[in-house]
Amino acid sequence: MIAIPSTVRVFLGTEHQDFRKSIDGLSAVVQAHLGRDPLTGDVFVFHNRRRTALKVLYWDHGGFCLVYKRLEQGRFRVPNLHATRRDVTLTPAEFTALFEGIDLSRARRLPRWNPPASLQESAPTG
Repeated sequence: MIAIPSTVRVFLGTEHQDFRKSIDGLSAVVQAHLGRDPLTGDVFVFHNRRRTALKVLYWDHGGFCLVYKRLEQGRFRVPNLHATRRDVTLTPAEFTALFEGIDLSRARRLPRWNPPASLQESAPTG
C-alpha cells in the first residue's frame, strides 16, 4: 500500500493508457493531456484498457517514483470513466480505497461538520 499525506493532490486519468509507457511516457501524458506539471509532487494514477492494472507516478526528492499494481483476477473499479475532463481529483483516502480494490461507486460519504470560517479566524492560537 502507498501512504499519501492529506496535503498531496491525487489525479486519476480518465482515459486508459498504453502500459508500455514508463516514467518518461507517463510524465509526457501528465504535461500534454492533463495539462499539469509532473514535478509538483502531486500523484498521478493511470489505468490500462481492461482496468486490470494501475500505474502511479509521482515526483519525490529529486526523482520520479513509479508504482505498478496488476490484479491477477478481477478489475479495478475506476470512477468517472466517462467524465468530460481528462482527469478526476481523488482524496488520498479514495486513492487508497481504489488501490485496495474497493468499489468507490458504492461507497457513501458521511456528512462532516466544520466550523464556519468566521469562527476559525477568531479562534485563539494558544
